[in-house]
Amino acid sequence: MTSDNVSVVLAHGAWADGSSWRSVIERLQGQGINTVAAPLPLTSLHDDVAALDRLLERIDGSVVLAGHAYAGGVIGATRSAKVEALVYVAALAPDEGETVGEVFYRGEAHPQAPQLAPDAHGLIWLPQAAFGAAFAQHATPQELAVLAATQRPISVSCIGEAVGRPLWKDRPSWFLVAQQDRMIDPATQHFMAERMKAQVRSHAADHTPLVTAPEAVTDIIVEAVRSVVSR
Repeated sequence: MTSDNVSVVLAHGAWADGSSWRSVIERLQGQGINTVAAPLPLTSLHDDVAALDRLLERIDGSVVLAGHAYAGGVIGATRSAKVEALVYVAALAPDEGETVGEVFYRGEAHPQAPQLAPDAHGLIWLPQAAFGAAFAQHATPQELAVLAATQRPISVSCIGEAVGRPLWKDRPSWFLVAQQDRMIDPATQHFMAERMKAQVRSHAADHTPLVTAPEAVTDIIVEAVRSVVSR
């Protein structure tokens, strides 16, 4: 596919870093699409949006911006004019005045979802057992080991800040619903996607399809890229 002057920027969620997108990056680049993973500090929503904006400043041309889980709040909060489309991958999409935490806790918790609480530094870590039980139950033992070893904590500040007018109200959006997600209720994902008027694609995936179902994630991002190229 000729993607012309369209790049893909990928934003990672909580308890992860840019390497969580590795399999998707390989597939997108294999199709000739310039792809970059945004490094988010996970220290506050404001800090994460600022880090994303600094990366977007470095990219020439149009951008398809994709976010996983918590990063849905981040990609919706940028106001960069370069962003032509948004892709939510099992992601959270707070509306104006809402917080990431409010939509995260909107649905019923899965029985195997971990109990989360901040440590003395205001950081939330994912218990190691939760990676295999709820975060990526379809992952291989090797993938789980890497996810656990590279996890980065998220500050409570990230999920407690109300957002302004989200970009999805002004840009076309796509939403990959992970039907077997044990971290974010799939019913909540459907609710958000419908509220956004997003193009919805459902897949029998766990909370981290960028690792366990990278073909499905790549397909929906490529669909968004093609829509931008064809305009």
